[in-house]
Amino acid sequence: MDESNDPHAVNSLVAEDADASAGMVRWDPLHSLWNGTMLLATLALALPLFTWGAFLMFLLTTGAGLLLGHSVGFHRRLIHGSFECPLWLERILVWVGTAVGISGPFWMVRTHDLRDWAQRQPVCHDYLAHRRPMLIDAWWQMHCRLQLAQPPRFDLGRIGRDSFYVFLERTWMLQQVPIAFLLFVAGGWSWVAWGICARITASVTGHWFVGHLAHRIGPQTWLVDDAGVQAHDVPWAAIPTMGEAWHNNHHAFPDSARIGLYPGQSDWAYRFILLLQALGLARSIRTPEPLATRKALTPAAPTATVQDHAQLSAS
Repeated sequence: MDESNDPHAVNSLVAEDADASAGMVRWDPLHSLWNGTMLLATLALALPLFTWGAFLMFLLTTGAGLLLGHSVGFHRRLIHGSFECPLWLERILVWVGTAVGISGPFWMVRTHDLRDWAQRQPVCHDYLAHRRPMLIDAWWQMHCRLQLAQPPRFDLGRIGRDSFYVFLERTWMLQQVPIAFLLFVAGGWSWVAWGICARITASVTGHWFVGHLAHRIGPQTWLVDDAGVQAHDVPWAAIPTMGEAWHNNHHAFPDSARIGLYPGQSDWAYRFILLLQALGLARSIRTPEPLATRKALTPAAPTATVQDHAQLSAS
């Protein structure tokens, strides 16, 4: 992954002769059985074994995983390279992201970059645009994969050669075993059911649901020129997603470590990155201020242009 290139580029994807529109949606047995098993176990075990202690642990572990791993480790560091940190810290954050339970790091990067690239094309497949009705999109995204007729290829660069990340990619489901053991020792089966099954189900389902909404309905500040799919913000999801739900901002400035750009837009992940910076553990943090006049953007509401630029520069 060459982070010296255009920060707005889709870093791992090589799109020579690729077509984002033609393809077939196929059942993905690995992720389908995993996601389905976690959901059934949540309904069959977590709900009957409910305790307030287990539920509090579920909230804390889900929030910590989404903050440290999914948002900071996977998305803002590994995928976009929006800040720099020591390799040992990056690996810890990526392990936490893997422990969220959606998939391994390589699958997450490829899935993100394929969708990011496709949505910038004038036309892309309904699967990549979240264009189908909610129940169909839920089945597609959590139980299927898209097989493009002319797919792009991927070059993961440094991270693809990292032996630790190769290990995580091969064993991402098994990473739940030591966590389950610790939870059992701490609180018994109720903690395992809520700390593994319910946590993974909430993370997988929430990841799909917010992504579905973020490409269909909600506030917009910017439109990306020539993109076939535009993004929307999902304000109510800002806190549970740690700032990821300001998706319109992210489409406009994908390389930015700060996604909540305007007053009142909560972004806990960016605050955590600033904490790392204060501790001397993060540097070269990218923010959108120098990019506010990016030529590929058009204000969604022309009357708000001056105000939005002023707020962005003053933040």
